Amino acid sequence: QVQLVESGGGLVQAGGSLRLSCAASGRSFIRYTLGWFRQAPGKEREFVAAISGSAGSTYYTDSVKGRFTISRDIAKTTVYLQMNSLELEDTAVYYCVASRVIGRSPLLNEYDSWGQGTQVTVSS
Repeated sequence: QVQLVESGGGLVQAGGSLRLSCAASGRSFIRYTLGWFRQAPGKEREFVAAISGSAGSTYYTDSVKGRFTISRDIAKTTVYLQMNSLELEDTAVYYCVASRVIGRSPLLNEYDSWGQGTQVTVSS
């Protein structure tokens, strides 16, 4: 497992932007798929985005395509989620996750490392 520490959440108005960061411990950073899930009150945990393996293939849920961008800095072993054009429905706790499955978007139960979560609140 890797240790994951998120930062960058907060309160933002609808239409605004935030960038989440996730610092990952350990070596072999590119041998993992790193990503983000979110959970809103009363709702199930939802996949948001992931970046995988040495090629850096990216995956997004449909509702954030064109608005969110996942990226990584291999030297800093950090993953980012740039969130633009935020909507009220994006309000949730965002979790950084890591999986040893690479080359495709892992299933929920294939993520074996989770961060503590960071709150994102979008206001009208």
